[in-house]
Amino acid sequence: MAEGAVLSQLGDARTGKLADNLSGFGRTLRRAGVRVDAARMALAQQAVMLVGLQREDFCAALEAVLVSREQDRLVFRELFDAYFKNPDVAQKLLAQMLPSAESKAEPVQRRPRVNEALAPVRAARNAPPAREEDKIEFDAAMTASDLQRLRQADFNQLSASEYILVERLARDVPLPLPHYAARRTRPGARGSRPHWPGAMHHAARSGGEVLHIPLLQRRQQPLPLLVLVDVSGSMERYARLLLAFLHAATAPRHTGAAVRRDVFAFGTGLTNLTPAFRLADTDAMLQVASQAINDFAGGTRMGDSLAQLRQQHARRLVGRRTLVLLISDGLDTGAPEVLTQELAWLRRHCGRLLWLNPLLRFDGYAPTARGAAELHRQAHGMLAVHNLSRLQDLAASLASVLRQ
Repeated sequence: MAEGAVLSQLGDARTGKLADNLSGFGRTLRRAGVRVDAARMALAQQAVMLVGLQREDFCAALEAVLVSREQDRLVFRELFDAYFKNPDVAQKLLAQMLPSAESKAEPVQRRPRVNEALAPVRAARNAPPAREEDKIEFDAAMTASDLQRLRQADFNQLSASEYILVERLARDVPLPLPHYAARRTRPGARGSRPHWPGAMHHAARSGGEVLHIPLLQRRQQPLPLLVLVDVSGSMERYARLLLAFLHAATAPRHTGAAVRRDVFAFGTGLTNLTPAFRLADTDAMLQVASQAINDFAGGTRMGDSLAQLRQQHARRLVGRRTLVLLISDGLDTGAPEVLTQELAWLRRHCGRLLWLNPLLRFDGYAPTARGAAELHRQAHGMLAVHNLSRLQDLAASLASVLRQ
């Protein structure tokens, strides 16, 4: 179909309501944390002009050009359904892409990112029309100075809106884990043994003459990871954000390989969050984890929780090479002798025990509490995780501790 025919069928997207509504939908995606820029919006307009306004084709075209991360795919689909609600979209050309009024049906359970992104849209529909001189055509999440301030701000001192924004930013922080040489091998350039099946395969191409003998080298795999997160009252603001960070940073799409990760939350008892971490979407993981933890914002009995780990989940420690990340402020209310015994057992059966302590935000901090003093004595290293800047430096800090 010629370009002129397409324009006459759909209307000029550069001057009609289609362009305005696509731009509004792009701003809604940005509020939900989806990476959308002007170049993607231009591609979206071109894609819509090519596929037409059938709902399925229209949604698939926008998803293909606007979504680049798997974690944003479900968010996009929920936002699309919420933003373009007209059921007769195919017959009425999507009502020229105008979002319909709020439905009176039962409220739909949506992800927090979707609800927050739609909140400005709902408010704008109910607000009185603004005067022409009051309209400001400016769309930006924040300035560079605000972003720099949030990178250095303590998680415990953020406002509610800042906390949500920092949680989203933390999901994009990478955490490349150290690798080790596994027992299994694969063909490679530097190996210690010849790969005879590969040599025969190459010889078949040269009339049976062996001209090249490939080698076998050991596979490189990320270290197994065991995460213990303190969910007591003093760690309430840190626990959720660090769970979101670790879920996204250790996902296969970021590490490039499947990471064995076992995650437990502890307060007065131990809660297994490993099934929740198998979910691909971080928002879904946080929802399942919050439902599983029944002692959130309570006390801390670290020794009893580690004893439960030893009795029920000791096999999670693989071959004394597991990297254990214990996230806590060390304010324990349990018996000191139990904590000493269980920390000694954990240190003997893991590769490295690293204490991620948010209290390192204070200058001159010293682990004087009983639990903190024992953690400091048993751990191989103590690292800070109280702001975005520290999270971004965490990978380098891990590598430095593991080299010691």
